Amino acid sequence: MTDTATYRTLDVPGATIAYDVRGPLPTADGRPPLVLIGQPMDATGFGTLASHFTDRTVVTYDPRGIGRSTRDDGRTDHDPAVQAQDLHALVSALGAGPVDLLGSSGGAITGLAWVTAYPQDVRTLVAHEPPILGVLPDAENARAASARADAAYQEHGWGHGMAAFIALTSWQGPFPADFLAELPDPAAFGMPAQDDGSRDDPLLSGASAPVTAYQPDVAALRSSPTSVVLAAGIESEGIITWRSTHALADLLGTQVAIFPSNHGGFLGDEFGMPGQPEAFAARLREVLPEA
Repeated sequence: MTDTATYRTLDVPGATIAYDVRGPLPTADGRPPLVLIGQPMDATGFGTLASHFTDRTVVTYDPRGIGRSTRDDGRTDHDPAVQAQDLHALVSALGAGPVDLLGSSGGAITGLAWVTAYPQDVRTLVAHEPPILGVLPDAENARAASARADAAYQEHGWGHGMAAFIALTSWQGPFPADFLAELPDPAAFGMPAQDDGSRDDPLLSGASAPVTAYQPDVAALRSSPTSVVLAAGIESEGIITWRSTHALADLLGTQVAIFPSNHGGFLGDEFGMPGQPEAFAARLREVLPEA
């Protein structure tokens, strides 16, 4: 099997979803397809990881309104429940369920919403570092700090907003009540201080607010036929996504699977910030069923 991707589209209510299929459908060996999803990242970031699974059929996609996927539903926010409906429609169109699923970051939250709404679609969900603020012991302070990062973007532009976001996502341990009350200097993070006037960044514009505000249905996840594996990169220890992953694991009564590298550990050089994709792929194979 090669890792050549076949580009396809699917019309769903309010959007046209772009996706890629690597390998045959139905699958050659009867194993479920492996679906890789991110948020707000599109399919671009999974090219290297997919290349380590040439023995499996791999499906990647762009969430509605991101990358190649368009939307005409009149909305700009990224709602995990809506994306779950899109993915249900996608797997139904492929005739390929149940699938194995890796969800990264916001994609992990979409994955949780998907298996909650459509548990028959997914055999195993590996949810890698879902940034769910509400499960943190310091949830109120975390939400306030996140709101200050968004406000920095709205008031001062991308450089100030991104500097605040980096400070937020790299902070070790619980957030003080006044975290980001004093904003960092963009220059300290190599960011421009000049405001270019744009306010459409998917991380900072508020479009992704429904993602971090998502409240998992713990009872549904605990009783689901889907095997839910929570995962975190070893280099993320102590930061917000490490803590949210472990907090959710405590609620579900499960353990966290430790992966190599960091929040983007599966990345090659797609964005100039490579992780350890070969080691990440090997660890992913370990936590997925063999057949």
